[in-house]
Amino acid sequence: MRIFRIALAQMNATVGDLSGNTARILSRIDEARGLGVDLVAFPELAITGYPPEDLVLKPSFIRANRLCLERIAEATAGITAVVGFVDDDGDIYNAAALLHDGSVADVHRKMHLPNYGVFDENRYFRAGAECSVVRIGETRIGVNVCEDIWHPSGPAQVQAEAGAELIVNINASPFQSGKALYRHHMLRTRATDNLLVVAYVNMVGGQDELVFDGNSLVVDQNGALVAEGSQFRDELVVADVDLGSVFRQRLHDPRRRQSPRGSASEWTAVEKTVIDHASERRARPAIPQRAPALFDEVGEIYEALVLGVRDYVEKNGFHSVLIGLSGGIDSSLTAVVAADALGPERVVGVSMPSRYSSEGSSTDAEDLAGRLGIRYMQISIEEAFSASLSMMEPALVGTEPGLAEENLQARIRGNILMTLSNKFGHLVLTTGNKSEMATGYSTLYGDMAGGLAVIKDVPKTLVYRLSHYRNARGDRAVIPEAVLRKPPSAELRPDQRDDDSLPPYDVLDPILKLYVEDDRSLDEIVELGHEAATVQRIIGLVDHSEYKRRQAPPGIKVTPRAFGRDRRLPITNRYKEET
Repeated sequence: MRIFRIALAQMNATVGDLSGNTARILSRIDEARGLGVDLVAFPELAITGYPPEDLVLKPSFIRANRLCLERIAEATAGITAVVGFVDDDGDIYNAAALLHDGSVADVHRKMHLPNYGVFDENRYFRAGAECSVVRIGETRIGVNVCEDIWHPSGPAQVQAEAGAELIVNINASPFQSGKALYRHHMLRTRATDNLLVVAYVNMVGGQDELVFDGNSLVVDQNGALVAEGSQFRDELVVADVDLGSVFRQRLHDPRRRQSPRGSASEWTAVEKTVIDHASERRARPAIPQRAPALFDEVGEIYEALVLGVRDYVEKNGFHSVLIGLSGGIDSSLTAVVAADALGPERVVGVSMPSRYSSEGSSTDAEDLAGRLGIRYMQISIEEAFSASLSMMEPALVGTEPGLAEENLQARIRGNILMTLSNKFGHLVLTTGNKSEMATGYSTLYGDMAGGLAVIKDVPKTLVYRLSHYRNARGDRAVIPEAVLRKPPSAELRPDQRDDDSLPPYDVLDPILKLYVEDDRSLDEIVELGHEAATVQRIIGLVDHSEYKRRQAPPGIKVTPRAFGRDRRLPITNRYKEET
């Protein structure tokens, strides 16, 4: 047997924190060395954090990132490390450095630069043009970066044809619902098609709208899962792989003999570096036993929201958060996520009743706060609302009360929250969901005022699923049953309900998914069984609300297509869907 011990350090990097990220990398290298690891791999752009965006346009930032790489290289005595950094050579590259015994032994520059969805890599980087195979003792290894492995005939295949038995792929792959299953399938396919072991390391943590979910994987040449990292946890995943079995299996598989090397691509891979140590003869301690923390479909979305809130708050230097508690499901879920992310002592809930608020709104909000153990206060808006109506009366004379007066209440509440934020330094968390953001069922400078929109990418029907999930997870329900049962309402006029202004959410959300996430046309949505007038109305609401969404705070991405950097449409736009 030819055993090779690999470690995948799925670390939580912070964009721009070069010294902090470097310290985390050095700590993990020491831990891996103590476990007798041959090679430890870190995520894509681990030194700079991902995505660094326009920071990479600063020459000083590039120089500082190179100095950090040199410092890390000095710490690699007796071990090999693969570290993501920004390389420069007349231009800049998203790169992976292979470090060993104090020096940079090789560099792979990312060859496939994604420029879709949330990615903008063609804006910043030049694509690499060469891939290599590195020998470590008797083992041949190919290193590549993230998108490189998603292409069937990409660098991994070229490196395999040049003799690589192990592919080390470093990633900053953002979370979205369902992606983990797709990723598992893709990696198994790459491993079995090329008859090699794939070691995939992914970043963990929140960065603005994005959350990275970890879930690093080692897959053998048969597609079998050798090791798996937890979702949403910073940890070191260690595995022993038998690379001798890769060669034996290749001898029995004729596929590799059917075409000359390099025929699948314009690229070729060359053997560039030899690192002389025989891993199979090294004495090593036992690998610590661990069970990865994994979640079902709803659970992983909930965990993504928790991690996204925690990192947004802490990485941006806030100590506490403030939430307007209406007694409804959206603000309740937002408060529960915040309490789980930060601890109840760092969450403040404010009930702001008006003349239209039901008695249950205040009692349910107070009940929720008590169950969570968060600080709770009540500030009535009635005095401010009455004074505002009186002040505005001369300007509004001759008009009927309507939407402007309703939204005035939301804006008074926004003022209260932002005043408390300004006074005590709380970050305001807004509570609008994706269904509301899509249709414009929200108030600019009112309920949209804040620093982070926690459930901005969570449709209303999913809000209920997440709430039931969280209630079922603990010893007792944290969201009161009355909140789950009451009809959704903004309570800005007598007896108001959401379905007075919008279709029922179980009708609305499927249409929004088809239009917003799948880019289906009006006719296509109707052909799928939805009522034409309803579809046309919803599309009109979505299109008309782009200017509002552009002014909304950032929100955590959990669906395949989120508003913001993921879905970009012009505000000034006269294209309309017609039957």
